[in-house]
Amino acid sequence: MKNILVIIMSLFCLTAFAAGKKQIGISQIVAHPALDAVQKGIIDAVEKCGFKNGKDVDFDVQLANGNMVTANQIATNFIGAKKDIVIGIATPTALALAGAYSKSSPSTPVIFSAVTDPVGAKLVRNIEKPGGNITGVSDLAPIDTQFQLIFDLGLKPKAVGIIYNAGEQNSRSQLALAQKAAKMRNVKLVERAIATSADVATAANSLVGQVQAMYITTDNTVVSALEALIKVADAHKIPLVMSDTDSVKRGALAARGFDYYKHGVQTGNMVCRVLTGAKPANTPVEFQKEMVLVINKKKADALGISIPENLLKSADEIIK
Repeated sequence: MKNILVIIMSLFCLTAFAAGKKQIGISQIVAHPALDAVQKGIIDAVEKCGFKNGKDVDFDVQLANGNMVTANQIATNFIGAKKDIVIGIATPTALALAGAYSKSSPSTPVIFSAVTDPVGAKLVRNIEKPGGNITGVSDLAPIDTQFQLIFDLGLKPKAVGIIYNAGEQNSRSQLALAQKAAKMRNVKLVERAIATSADVATAANSLVGQVQAMYITTDNTVVSALEALIKVADAHKIPLVMSDTDSVKRGALAARGFDYYKHGVQTGNMVCRVLTGAKPANTPVEFQKEMVLVINKKKADALGISIPENLLKSADEIIK
């Protein structure tokens, strides 16, 4: 009888402990190094602030594979699973979560990360006072500074190509800023709109002979098919400048951008504050400000580009 009582008490304690764990759902639009780094940063930060994965919290990470139907289904599944907090990595998945939770579970906190234009995407009404149950961390980049990198590298293009997903709010917002940056420098911006990652190679090939450089923003659809873009750029010796520093390690020429792991850590710290009582409605949207410069010297040599010495000295990382 004593042994039976011990077993019953143990089961009761385990059940109570499990019930006390916070359930966190993460919906990520697509797998690529930058967004994967965001995801890792979020989980690491939550653990560092005292919520151990598998003990105090359970993370349920789902990939939408660039498909909005899948993103909406993930949101519906999270609602059914009664997640305590949900996190959308990138604008499309954040929008899917926001839409689903505003109707079915408006009190559940929704945190976004790697979203360029949260107001334009209508995720929040106001940066300082988001209202409702949604807030997060934006990766709005200084596009003008990033575009200037093309010229800092010593390139003198008359036309720069840009490929973007016309269906993503963050891509459209960054395109408008790139248009302004090109106009200020009296450079023609040759635009190619795509709908899926399968369109990237075709769009890149259509730019051959029309541009002397390419610039890509933090467009998730394009970055997820970066290898196809690099193949075309390399074959025709077109320098490829990015907003995403991880893309340089994959073969692009250079990027002046954010450390997306740190972006994830910043988001994870916000999640911690919400776990301990902060309300999204009163938690201002945050922005990442720290920039890093990564240069692929090996690619520059292959393209016959001589990078100014002062730029090399200022780089945070040089790939040789």
